[in-house]
Amino acid sequence: MATRRPAPPAFVCTECGWTTAKWVGRCGECQQWGTVQEQGTKVGFVRQTDAVAPAAHRAARPITQIATTDAPRRTSGVGEFDRVLGGGIVPGAAILLSGEPGVGKSTLLLEVAASTAKAGRRVLYASAEESPAQVRLRAERTGALHDDLYLASETDLATILGHIDEVQPELVIVDSVQTVASGLIDGAAGQPSQVREVAATLIRVAKDRGLPVILVGHVTKDGQVAGPRVLEHLVDVVCHFEGDRQTALRFVRALKNRFGPTDEVGCFEMTGVGIAEVPDPSGLFLSQGDAEPGTCVAIAMEGRRALPVEVQALTITSNAPNPRRVVHGLDSSRVAMVLAILERRAGIETSKLDVYVSTVGGVRFTEPAADLAIAVAVAGSIRHLSVPRTLAVVGELSLAGEIRPVTQAAQRRSEAARLGYQQVIDDRSSSLRTALGDIRSRAKSSAPSANRRTHDAGVPPF
Repeated sequence: MATRRPAPPAFVCTECGWTTAKWVGRCGECQQWGTVQEQGTKVGFVRQTDAVAPAAHRAARPITQIATTDAPRRTSGVGEFDRVLGGGIVPGAAILLSGEPGVGKSTLLLEVAASTAKAGRRVLYASAEESPAQVRLRAERTGALHDDLYLASETDLATILGHIDEVQPELVIVDSVQTVASGLIDGAAGQPSQVREVAATLIRVAKDRGLPVILVGHVTKDGQVAGPRVLEHLVDVVCHFEGDRQTALRFVRALKNRFGPTDEVGCFEMTGVGIAEVPDPSGLFLSQGDAEPGTCVAIAMEGRRALPVEVQALTITSNAPNPRRVVHGLDSSRVAMVLAILERRAGIETSKLDVYVSTVGGVRFTEPAADLAIAVAVAGSIRHLSVPRTLAVVGELSLAGEIRPVTQAAQRRSEAARLGYQQVIDDRSSSLRTALGDIRSRAKSSAPSANRRTHDAGVPPF
């Protein structure tokens, strides 16, 4: 392994420019005393970089003479992944895909590699974490075998570059960048200096050859990309693969994209034979069967995609001094705020009840547009009223009980109409009490009247 030795310290005379490798009191050229100083610290003009004339094709030109033709995109063969990238993979692009361990990053990229190979383009998959036999077993299970998909198990950067020269691929996948080391840098793989050097070298190869490179990045305990922050600045696209291990649903989000928008989301589902695209996930977040008390459908925005999400609530009388609040898939602080608004502004008592609130399908719905759905679900559970399946709600609640408009309201209403919802309760109902009254006129009781009178004694009607 080659090592870089630091240059010996140099000293220079400020009068005549005479240099020496060690400090002396008197200059050996002009014989002046006290004029020899350390180079680079007290004399800034000595250590400098010589100018190099640029090549003709790299000469600076007026910006008005730069061609504005867009780089042609190439499909990855996975439609949801292309959606996140802005329409496909740009030649010479450096893409970083991060995610929790076991979420399915390698499975997704193996599917991308196989689809690209089936389109007639060579792919080099450099796996630094698994042996070729392990990758082959997963490829057999997911149907990702193809003769144009080349596999290499390497942890040395120079060897990976040699594979690129030999195979001449049109797509390179490195899994992962934290497990590859360069012989020019001291230290083990994964250290900041190693990650920086490996990423910079691969990105330089991508730009020089117009070769797209996809790098897999590890994450820390708090979900951030491991390694130096400069790694995210070097690449062109940063995608995050997220999902709950308890459910099969997976999302790919673009956190940075120099070639497209960053508000697109790709939806996938993990199956026994690999990862499958979910181009229309509308039915994943809705329960099946008749409407039950304590359920309400809201229209959520995942990137630029509108999705119906069902919010469910269950309330039980509590004898404990501090009733329980259990929340899944929603922002617990917003749920607590909505419960306070319900009791103060709508007259529905919640302080003496255990409240359980959750979403269906394991989706996270943390935007303010979920406020009204939470309030309607909790109120329906308390009043034993079910919301019709043809009705959806969306709106943010203020502390004064007003319903505030949310972003992309027109798109939410349009998606609700496409899915068959006949009415959307939103900010057109001025207050929470008004919205509950509108919903009550369309709801039906699911409990006997005697039980309702006992449960609702002394409380204004829903």
